[in-house]
Amino acid sequence: MVDNILLIISSITLVVWFVQEKYARRAMQNNLNTMIEQGQSLELAQFQLGTMPGWNEWMFRAVFIMWLSWAASVVMIKDGDFAFVLVMLTLFSGIVVLLDKLFFAKTRASYVESKSVVAYLAKYNDDQRQTLGHFIGQDMVVGEYAKSFFPVLAIVLVLRSFIIEPFQIPSASMVPTLQVGDYILVNKFRYGLRLPVLGTKIFEVDEPQRGDIMVFFPPHDPRYFIKRVIGLPGDQISYTDKTLTVNGQPVEQAFLAELPAQRRGDYITRLIGEQQNGKSYQIHNTKNIDRGGFSVTVKPGHYFMMGDNRDNSSDSRVWGQVPADHIVGQAFAIWMHWASIGELPSFKRLGGVQ
Repeated sequence: MVDNILLIISSITLVVWFVQEKYARRAMQNNLNTMIEQGQSLELAQFQLGTMPGWNEWMFRAVFIMWLSWAASVVMIKDGDFAFVLVMLTLFSGIVVLLDKLFFAKTRASYVESKSVVAYLAKYNDDQRQTLGHFIGQDMVVGEYAKSFFPVLAIVLVLRSFIIEPFQIPSASMVPTLQVGDYILVNKFRYGLRLPVLGTKIFEVDEPQRGDIMVFFPPHDPRYFIKRVIGLPGDQISYTDKTLTVNGQPVEQAFLAELPAQRRGDYITRLIGEQQNGKSYQIHNTKNIDRGGFSVTVKPGHYFMMGDNRDNSSDSRVWGQVPADHIVGQAFAIWMHWASIGELPSFKRLGGVQ
């Protein structure tokens, strides 16, 4: 819903900007030409009101209210794809910048430098002349904002889409490796370059390996998930009595500790060391919770994902295997921990993730 609203508002804003640049500016120039012919001079504070048509300001206010309403809907509905929003805003601002350069910028500059306008502005002092010249030749407000935001949006889009993206851990499914409130960095280059939003791979780099911590879109949900890669395409995976087996070989495990219950009645959690594909990491399993076993062969072009908090994780055991085109990137570092608004951010967990 939020994404559809963004498409509509962007289209309306583009039309409004075009109308303002083509017709409101022409009206302003016609009014100024009339003043020049009649030898009229306006005070600096009255110049804009005396030349720019009033409907131009109302159009901008309407656009501003629409964007403000969209921003409020994002906060209230908590919907929308940030990658899609970033692409759309970058595309919208880029179109404005390109069209302005092709069709409007030179015309504005030529008008400001015309003999009649130069002669008219000579009546004012240097500061006033500079201010009026800027007003006569400046972008409409939408174009001005688009030119300001486009370079920043383009840089953020490139960084987020192809290099590094931040991600917050929303649940306890990856405990003890990742805690709720950890802010991590995701390497978007690790598994190849993919087009934002579409997810289509355009440049091959490497493939996920067993033991990697991967961010992805699950088959059932458009939101980011994060789990550990357990099975690659073609692997035979089985899970019996909380022991994982890959291609007939049990994954090496070592009991490390039994963690005391935090509250009376809580289940007792075991801390287990696990090693796979040369990667050593820790997992949790819980006494008195039995989620049952399974045996599955990973489909071509898919990956089997599991959380490190084995008895408290919604993963491939629940919603199935992850297609390759749903991959986002590899989690490689924790840069901040912020559990809730009521707490201060902490950097004690700063470091890499295994």
